[in-house]
This record gives sequence, C-alpha cells and structure tokens, in this order.
Amino acid sequence: MKFTKMHGIGNDYVYINCFEEKVEKPEELVKFISNRHFGVGSDGLVLILPSSKADFRMRMFNPDGSEAQMCGNAIRCVGKYVYDNNMTNKKTILIETLAGIKVLELITGSDGNVAMVKVDMGEPILKARNIPVDSDLELFVNQPVHVLGSEYRVTCVSMGNPHAVIYVDNVSEFPVDKVGPEIEKHPLFPERINTEFVEVINPKRLKMRVWERGTGETMACGTGACAVLVASSLTGVSEKKATVELLGGNLDIEWNESNNRVYMTGPATLVFTGELYI
Repeated sequence: MKFTKMHGIGNDYVYINCFEEKVEKPEELVKFISNRHFGVGSDGLVLILPSSKADFRMRMFNPDGSEAQMCGNAIRCVGKYVYDNNMTNKKTILIETLAGIKVLELITGSDGNVAMVKVDMGEPILKARNIPVDSDLELFVNQPVHVLGSEYRVTCVSMGNPHAVIYVDNVSEFPVDKVGPEIEKHPLFPERINTEFVEVINPKRLKMRVWERGTGETMACGTGACAVLVASSLTGVSEKKATVELLGGNLDIEWNESNNRVYMTGPATLVFTGELYI
C-alpha cells in the first residue's frame, strides 16, 4: 500500500490516495501507522477519497482509532497532494469533511507545486450546546473550569470540532501534558475537547500550544488556531486578524466581519513517500 507523509507546520499525517488504494479498517490501521517506533510515525491517518458533493473527500483518524471531523493542517496537505499529483488542475477546490465542505485556495510556488493554502474554515459555532458544552449558558466565554485543584477561565468554540481556549502567562512553561488531558475528559465536554493554551503577545500576535483529543500535544492544530482567534476576539484580547504562533510554525487567521467566516492561511509540506507491507 503506497502512502505519503506530509505535514502542516509540524502537524504530520500519513496520507493514502483511496482513488488507487483500498483501506478496509482505517480505525485499526491508524494505530499501527501512527506509531513512531513501530510504524511510519504521525499524528494520524488521512484518506483522500472521491466525493459526490465536492471535488474530493477526506477522512481522518486519530492515533487512538477515533475519527475526527476536521483538521486545518491536514486539509491544506490534501489540497497540495491532489494538485501536485495532477488529480486536479483547479486552484480553487472543494473538500468534503465531516465538518462540512471546505473551500481551498491553492497558492503555488516557483516550482509549480502548492506551497501555501488558504482555507475557508466556515462560520464558528458559538452556542454552548452546539459545540457541545454541557451548560445552560448561551455562550461559554471566560467561564471557570476546575481541574487538578486549580481554576481556569475557558472559552469554547467549535470550528466543526470542539475547542476550549485557556489563557496563560507563559505558554512555553505551562504543563500542557498534565492539564490538557484533564480538560479533554472533563464532564462538561460530552464528546471530549481539544484544548488550546494561549499567551497573548499583542493584539495581532498570539502564541499557543495544543492538546488534541485522542492524540495528545501536537506541533500544530489549524482548527485550534482558528478557535483561538475567535475566542481572543470574543474576550477582547486580539483583533479579528492575527498571526498565531504554534510549535511548528505560524498561521495567519482572519475572522471576517462581513460574512462571519474564518480564514486560515499556511504552508503544506511533503516529507516523503513510501510503501507499507501489511
């Protein structure tokens, strides 16, 4: 089975072209393929499939076997894959995901291959029950959540998948590996939740680390960066357009006031191709 390893600012996945390959049990394959000692090593598995609603469809699986609705870094790499491999010649494409159809604008470099991708991530979901958060509040903004004997102020946003945003003074020193799993599995979040820990550099620059449900801490999370920008605008600590610094690199995020949609722009990078014997 042929595969391709790609990353979006360090958020790395193994991609399989299901126009050519057949994957019968992706929830099992991902547990092997994502293992960094006995498999290829990745933050998960992405399948590129035909779609009756869009140009292509993507499915993505976390290392624990759970299927995720959407990943901003992965979808940029899907755009690069299909264009660079001559599966499309269009520079604006539609990708079907469990979080809806996303519009990608492909930006090519001097070699003719895709270097950057701008993704219309859609409208943020702010109603607590729809994120979902088990709360009677209309919006879950700057609300206290207690874990490990400490209180954290949490703002929740869904970008097709749920996110909890927490502001800290020094994100580099924050114990993400201890607090992240406690927030992820908190009873407030019936579907578990991705958690972003954010340090505000200035209103146009935010620095974050992310604990992804079903995965753990990763180098980057595109939907998380979008959620951070929305939460930061809601809480008044940032403008509606800012650069978000992640461990793997930077993403430019904009929450457009005129249409209420969030746009993410960032790179997509090919690492290597290979073949699995399974």
